[in-house]
Amino acid sequence: MINKKINLVSLGCSKNLVDSENLMGQLENNGMQVVFESDKASDIVIINTCGFINDAKEESINTILNFVKAKNNGLVEKIIVMGCLSERYREDLIKEIPEIDSIFGVDEMDKILESLQSEFKENLIGERKLSTPNHYAYLKVSEGCDRTCAFCAIPLIRGKHKSRTIEDILTEANKLAQKGVKELILIAQDLTYYGVDIYKKKSLAELIDKLSDIEGVKWIRLHYTYPTQFPDDVLDLMAKKSNICNYIDIPLQHISDGILKSMNRKHNSKNTRELIKKFRAKVPNVAVRSTFIVGFPGETQKDFEELKDFIKESRFSRLGVFTYSPEENTAAFDLKDDVPAHVKLHRMRAIMEIQEQISLELNTESIGKTLEVVVDSETEEFYVGRTEFDSPEVDNEVLIKKTSEKLEIGNFYKAKVIAAENFDIFAELIK
Repeated sequence: MINKKINLVSLGCSKNLVDSENLMGQLENNGMQVVFESDKASDIVIINTCGFINDAKEESINTILNFVKAKNNGLVEKIIVMGCLSERYREDLIKEIPEIDSIFGVDEMDKILESLQSEFKENLIGERKLSTPNHYAYLKVSEGCDRTCAFCAIPLIRGKHKSRTIEDILTEANKLAQKGVKELILIAQDLTYYGVDIYKKKSLAELIDKLSDIEGVKWIRLHYTYPTQFPDDVLDLMAKKSNICNYIDIPLQHISDGILKSMNRKHNSKNTRELIKKFRAKVPNVAVRSTFIVGFPGETQKDFEELKDFIKESRFSRLGVFTYSPEENTAAFDLKDDVPAHVKLHRMRAIMEIQEQISLELNTESIGKTLEVVVDSETEEFYVGRTEFDSPEVDNEVLIKKTSEKLEIGNFYKAKVIAAENFDIFAELIK
């Protein structure tokens, strides 16, 4: 074991973050000093990269280059690069950035530890060093993906879908709860496919039913579901169990049948609309979050107008938009990228303008209502919280003006909504 200070920088999605937290847990249990995303000098920096889309790849490259500069200035001794970018472009990184000392892929934690004269300990699985506030944590239930979406490189990077056993997930969840975690955010490349490979059936409902019985778990939140054959038993359970958040994150990507077919998605306009109606019929108070891609090859103005109309009629609680970027070795890479960059950008902004107005209207409708709010952080003027309808960092926030009463980070409070903005609501504590 080497006695060095290690700075771990995690880029990209929450699934990457869990990998980083697991690595930090292993390093600390090997007696190493680990800090998370520190801007101070350290002996070794480990960069967990993202290689999903162009912007994420650029961020990863720029982060590496910034630490190369720090290394050249004597602030860092060693640079280790891991994760999705190095899985896809290992040889290119070795050639183009020789200052990198070691490069590892997405499933090489044991090799990283070995390079640091440390030992991978099987009994530490689930013993993570959390980078999030102590009251919430991401819980990865599977790895990889069996879908063949034309635009997506994730199966190339992460491989086929591989579910963890319910027993392993429950063990980790119990450990998290014992550390004070009150909100579990379930993540996977395809959450609704959970269990098919090992139990021969969709088993998400069974999993969250058991998770909901863990003492101290106040909220369970579902991220990254897939629309085809969405399991009805999950909706039934959501309507029944108070600690399963009325929140569904479901990336729909588009609504035009032609574009969906070209994307190799397995849903169409008709059954997508039916699914949204089913969500709201079975769970009337549900918040539906979705993401869409604009500027996919062949997207016409007519396709885009159809997407705008769908977003207006669906009135999603939360929404994100990406502009299409071609990814090497995906099916869409061979299609002509025929939508100009400025048109993609215009379309993205147009969608977000629509959603901004919808969000303002929905937030305004909440004025006068009493909501349960978890406090995530504080500023000089406000306590910053969320409702069960909001996920950390990507969704709306609840701002509670500070008074003489001190609120505790990670605690839940009843608050009455008194004002609303596009993506935030203001509330006052109910005593």
